[in-house]
This record gives sequence, C-alpha cells and structure tokens, in this order.
Amino acid sequence: MRNAIINEEFLQQIESLQTLIKNNVAGLFGGTHQSKTYGSSCEFADYRDYIPGDDITKIDWNAYARFDKLYQKLFLDERQMHTKIYIDTSRSMEYGKGDKADHAIRIAATIAYLSLAEMDKVSIFALKDKQVFEIVSGIVGKDSFLSEIGKLNEIEFGGDSFISDAIIPTNVGYGDGMSVIISDFLTDNDYENAINHLADKKRDVFCIQVLSPEELYPKIRGKVHLFDSENVEKTYRKNIKREILQAYKEALNYVTERISNICGSRGANYLLVSTEDSMSDIFFGKLIEKGVLK
Repeated sequence: MRNAIINEEFLQQIESLQTLIKNNVAGLFGGTHQSKTYGSSCEFADYRDYIPGDDITKIDWNAYARFDKLYQKLFLDERQMHTKIYIDTSRSMEYGKGDKADHAIRIAATIAYLSLAEMDKVSIFALKDKQVFEIVSGIVGKDSFLSEIGKLNEIEFGGDSFISDAIIPTNVGYGDGMSVIISDFLTDNDYENAINHLADKKRDVFCIQVLSPEELYPKIRGKVHLFDSENVEKTYRKNIKREILQAYKEALNYVTERISNICGSRGANYLLVSTEDSMSDIFFGKLIEKGVLK
C-alpha cells in the first residue's frame, strides 16, 4: 500500500496555495454564481411565451399591453455548483514508481479544496475498467473536506480504464459546475465521447493530462525489453536508437495535441502537467499562463 498522499503537510500546502490565488479562483470554479439554467433569482434573463399553468406573477403585463400577448419572464437561477472529479486508476498511472497516481490524487484534492473554498460542493470518482466508483460524495465546506478527503489514499490503481464507457452511463448532471478528468490519456480506449457527452450536458469540462518525466523526456538507449503497462502480456524487444526516440516524440506530440484539440473544439480546458510540477507550479503558474485562472 502506498504512503498516505493526503496528509497534514499536504493539507497545509493547499491551504497556503488557496490563500495565494484566492482572487483568481472564481475564474475556474462556479460556487454560488449564476448557473446556466433559469430559476428564481431576481435578475431578469429572457422571455418566453406564457403556457397555461405557469406562475401568473411572472407574466410581463407591460409586454401584454404592447403586444396583446402573454409573455413569461425568465430569471437567472442561482444555485450551488457541483464539481465532479474523475481519476483514471488504470495501471499506466503507476508508471514511474507510482508518481502519476500520486500526482493525480494530489491534483484532485487540490481542485476539491479550491472548489469548496468557492462554495461549490464536490464529488470525486475513480474510473476503473468500465465503471465509476464514488470515493467522495457531495461534500460541502472545509470541515467535510478534512473528514472525507483522506479516502483518496485508499484508491487502488491497476487494470484498464475505459473513460467514455465509465462516465457516459452515469448521472453527470446538467450544467451547474465543472467536470474534471485526470488521466495520462495514453490509451487506445475512447475518451473523446466522454468529453463530448459532458460538453453536451453543458458542464464546464477540464482535462488534466499527467505524464512522468520518463514519458516526456525519455533517455533510454540500447537494447531494452519493454512491457505494455496496460496489458502485461504485450512485450517489445527493441534496440532504442535516435530514430526510434524521434518517432516516440512525434507520437507523444500527436497524443497531446489530439486531446488538446478535442478539448478546444468543445470549449473545454486542457492542461498537460509533469509529475515534477508542484501544485504551486500548476495552479499558480500554468493555469494562470493558459488563462484558465485570471
């Protein structure tokens, strides 16, 4: 069993981080801000035709006097947003001495903390095979965070992960919050449909790709015996030369550009991080540089 990733020292670090970026956090999280649906707040949004049975107190009588037709006033809804975080727990996330898995847990916990600080509620899920497993459910407030977030230490990594097959059948919610997928996205399995599905549901989608330095900047040379981290039955014996390393770099660029382009086409945010990046590097550096945090 891995050492506890969520511990007192780490909790102090993310509390300090939240203090540093508190004026920027609302650019990423919803909190009690206006949602994308109509409801009962006082801010006018639009009109629609009156339908028998509607609340007559919301009829615009001035419009009726002008157009001789009944119109219903619509108001922006104000409700608590729900941040939902999905962690890929496939075997490949343990590549590099488990650093990717540990980093995914740290990132999930940090997003949860920052989101709760903006008055969101938070749920965290593990993606394993074709299923979604609830780790933390609908917590609100920092007290609930402190009592529940330690459950992330119990997540076990292994096997495969089918992101779309796992997420799409679940109740992801409509609008009103952010859906975060944390994965290395180094898979032949489909993830594009999950992003499309979440975007179609009017969720704010955020994909975070976590890679190890060995994956980003491989240094291996000579004759090696490689194993597929997702399928241990697949092995490769190669003489790693400069040409093979160049081909690998081109393949990696294709993978990262593909997920970036998919996210961009659906209005989703995308971030590539290394396991060497600290939470401060990610949230106080990279997200601000990309304009995700203002």
